[in-house]
Amino acid sequence: MDMCQDSTVDERPDYTVDATQPAPNGRRRIDVWRIAAIVLAVVGVGALTALLAFGLSNRSPVTGRSGATRIDKPAPTINMTLYGGGALSPADYADKPTVVNFWASWCGPCRQEAPIFERLSREYGERGVKFIGINIQDAESDAEAYLREYDITYPNGRDGNGSISIDYGVIGIPVTFFIDRHGIVQRRWAGVMRETQLRQWIDELVLGTAPTGATQGENPEGYEPLR
Repeated sequence: MDMCQDSTVDERPDYTVDATQPAPNGRRRIDVWRIAAIVLAVVGVGALTALLAFGLSNRSPVTGRSGATRIDKPAPTINMTLYGGGALSPADYADKPTVVNFWASWCGPCRQEAPIFERLSREYGERGVKFIGINIQDAESDAEAYLREYDITYPNGRDGNGSISIDYGVIGIPVTFFIDRHGIVQRRWAGVMRETQLRQWIDELVLGTAPTGATQGENPEGYEPLR
């Protein structure tokens, strides 16, 4: 019996990976890109979540947010050049119940209520109520044609630089503000106004009584966002 041991050495290659050795450059680049992709994905999800949360917190109708913070506060002053000549300043409507309407000639809903405002401005003007029209985002020639078309006689001017609209928080038209004789905004309506509601709020301003019912109203179907 041959007792000699086989001294042949196994020459097969060793495929064991030494974890203590640095990975090849290609693998390192892949890992870096993978980490970067994960980071970007996490950031993107966070940003989307924040955006959704912001959107949910502002789900109230756009008309409902327009100028809402002006109620029960002093009305922003109005200084503007009037169509047809002259100018308007706070002294012209001080100590008077005042109705301020924002409009434009391209606004269909504004055209619906224009005859109502003109008729009531003549009727309530005899009782000391001041009507003011503020034209915004409009061509001057178009605005003048609009005033002629509806035979508007109460003071109307153009908010050329948009400062009055900003002060009143106007983001769509028509919007109407009701200011008492002490200069405080008492009510606001966004969209076309019904004549019955318009009369009720004007009567309350004339009597100096506290607002009855809601101090804000809106007609989303009769409302045009600003361009």
